[in-house]
Amino acid sequence: MKSNAQNRIKLSQLQILVAVAEYENFSEAALSLGISQSAVSHAIASLEDYLGIVLFNRGRHGATLTAVGDRILKHAKTITSSTDAILQEATAAKGLEKGQVRIASFRSVSTHILPRAIKALHQKRPGITLSLTEHDSNKAVEQALKEGRADIGIVLMPAGKGLTAWELLQDEFVVLLPPDAKLESNSLTWSELSKQPLIMSPVDYPAMRPVYEHINALGYWLNVVNEVETDAAIVSLVEQGIGGTILPRLAAEPIPATVQVFSLPEPLMRVIGVAIATETLQPPPVYALLEMLKDVAVSS
Repeated sequence: MKSNAQNRIKLSQLQILVAVAEYENFSEAALSLGISQSAVSHAIASLEDYLGIVLFNRGRHGATLTAVGDRILKHAKTITSSTDAILQEATAAKGLEKGQVRIASFRSVSTHILPRAIKALHQKRPGITLSLTEHDSNKAVEQALKEGRADIGIVLMPAGKGLTAWELLQDEFVVLLPPDAKLESNSLTWSELSKQPLIMSPVDYPAMRPVYEHINALGYWLNVVNEVETDAAIVSLVEQGIGGTILPRLAAEPIPATVQVFSLPEPLMRVIGVAIATETLQPPPVYALLEMLKDVAVSS
């Protein structure tokens, strides 16, 4: 081996070495690499000269590795594979800088956690554009994901089939009572709550399932006088004194100052997560936003 041989080995020579070893033929290796056969022959000859060894046995039927050539090939493959990995990482990093992410959400989360995540993403990856669509129900968000109309969805946990989801936060259910509502005691009990006239979301809303299941298991029934689909409309009716309600805190906000707010006798939560379609290959910007959402949720 000549002096400073390691410094004279070129990546292109190692790539050619790997190709010739694979095809066992200089011409076919040249064709696969898109270069001339003479360039392949020159590269191998130069590498052998630098190393002071013979890498290939040449003959009428092609080129086969010598024993030492076979051992060196293993190292050459490691180097070329590492180089490919470096290029893939660089390509992925470039992909993180540009692209569009379509988000599907329901209002109470899109006005709370999403703005902070979007701001953080724009500061770090200004080339990524976001498209946000608000839906009326969790079912609609999940459907948008499954049909490919959204890349990321804010959903209620557990997420439906065909979705991969991560928990973001737990949203406490609170009781809102009209300004003039009177309680028999200073603390709200299940018995007291069951006597209050309530304006509730429809009973089949997934978000309300934990409340109905829990209170029914205790032997109480809510006194529902009106069912209203829109959270903001429910809060407005409570403010007007029509009745009270039970809502997740994020869904109830902003809560008018005159409305009385109580915790449930026992804490109940709805779990909110972020989901993607399991079978869909996601581009790098989607994962960038996922990480931002998780970071914002942890800091909340």
